[in-house]
Amino acid sequence: MTNEEIAEQIKYLGKLMDLHDENPFKSKAFAAASFQIDKCKTELEEMSDDAIVRIPSVGKSMLNIIHELIETETIEELEVLLEKTPKGLLEMMQIKGLGPKKIRTIWKELEIESVGELLYACNENRLVELKGFGDKTQHEVIKQIQFINQSQHKFFYSEGLIVVEELLNLLQTKFSEAQFDCSGEIRRKEIVLDKIELIGILDFADKNEVIELLKSNLHFKLERDDESIIGKFAERFPVEIFLVKKEDYVLQQFHKTSSKKHLEQLPKVYESKIYLSEKDIYADYQMQFIEPELRNGLQEIELAKQNKLPILIEEKDIKGVIHCHSKYSDGKTTIKEMAEYCIQQGFEYLCMSDHSQSATYADGIKPDKIYQQHDEIDGLNKKLFPFKIFKGIESDILYNGDLDYENEVLSSFDFVIASVHSVLKMSEETAMKRVLKAIENPYTTILGHPTGRLLLSREGYPLDHKKIIDACAANNVVIELNANPHRLDIDWQWIPYALKKNVLISVNPDAHNLQGIHDIKYGIAASRKGMLSASKCLNNMDVRQIEKYFSEKRK
Repeated sequence: MTNEEIAEQIKYLGKLMDLHDENPFKSKAFAAASFQIDKCKTELEEMSDDAIVRIPSVGKSMLNIIHELIETETIEELEVLLEKTPKGLLEMMQIKGLGPKKIRTIWKELEIESVGELLYACNENRLVELKGFGDKTQHEVIKQIQFINQSQHKFFYSEGLIVVEELLNLLQTKFSEAQFDCSGEIRRKEIVLDKIELIGILDFADKNEVIELLKSNLHFKLERDDESIIGKFAERFPVEIFLVKKEDYVLQQFHKTSSKKHLEQLPKVYESKIYLSEKDIYADYQMQFIEPELRNGLQEIELAKQNKLPILIEEKDIKGVIHCHSKYSDGKTTIKEMAEYCIQQGFEYLCMSDHSQSATYADGIKPDKIYQQHDEIDGLNKKLFPFKIFKGIESDILYNGDLDYENEVLSSFDFVIASVHSVLKMSEETAMKRVLKAIENPYTTILGHPTGRLLLSREGYPLDHKKIIDACAANNVVIELNANPHRLDIDWQWIPYALKKNVLISVNPDAHNLQGIHDIKYGIAASRKGMLSASKCLNNMDVRQIEKYFSEKRK
């Protein structure tokens, strides 16, 4: 091993010691020895033991570790620490500005064990409350995580939309008569993407001109251009652009949008026919038009043959914003600011739901602050009428399945969102007992982000979804589709079963700032994949309807 490699291993061991709160003097000795070994111009393998121990900060105990590294290329003590360290914490150690002691604080106080969870916590303004942290540190952590994420092969639907918007603007500005549109996964509104596909009509846009235009964009790097144009956007997002003849456009768009499973369930389409729209293709099959986001090869074709596909929900169908956090817990805005912004966006009501008292990581509110908040809401409702702010809470589901306040406090809310936020590592049996007990609590109005998953970074705790949905049906509990693009939980594939059981879905932004309210659009995209119609969505109710709904639920 080279001196650089030896120094790196010794330094790494010292960091893991700090992470696990072991002897601080020993970890400092490792850091000092690593620094001196890295500076040494002669390779340790070529030096005598006497010469090695004369290196500053390198004593006889360190000499034994050096021998172990040279002979085995590892350190037994290091392997032991690695064995008991969550993999995600090791990934966090790549983030500049976060030393092992700060990572330990994040790990122990916020129960965060992955980079994805850390980014989500930063977006919810949680790091600033920790000792030794602040706005500047939180901002730098976000920047570093975004840099690290560039190496990921998959990306969020929300990220893909930004890339598509820039590329389509670029192409359509240059080729004003051409027709370009997204295709593939992003047109189906998949919640996680592998690549971005675009399709355009070649008649109005010469292929070479398109290539030169793309190459002129600093963010686009061309990789090849044979049957299609293939490249990378921002060194991270794979892009493929198809250019086709005008008469082939509709049929090619249909093929490239639909999933393989969807196409396999259809007889061979009339290849020689020129179609003016995709609706004409499905008309030839004698079935309803199937929206792009439904073309997943599940039950959509059978329903379309029977003319039973619902009219899918749209963003304009959402009449009120449910699940928002203010400065009373970990939000970045006041209730007044959030309410006024909702009014500007055309909403009829706002359902506030700050974190409950056990959520110390999110500055959860104590009962005295709850009553202070309720007084503030009463005052705002007088000023903002007919707009209404409903008093709610996002109550932690405690480990035993209880909600996070005494009944006297719970009864003061218009609604309660019950969510699991802590001790996420559970067996299915434990998770089911915990969540079912919360669903059966008469104060629970909505089950928040049911599995606790974070896309691309954390799997949800295991649940029997059918039993959870059955319990919600039996107890008149709404299920949240958390619209944060990192969550989108409940997964859209379980929405049809929920609808079958007459369980309402609430598309909630889980907003911690004003812009977070717009995450509703990602929830709508996912819920459309699950065949959600407006009538089955809680916040499609107008202000009087939902006021009555909450009132009857409380009774």
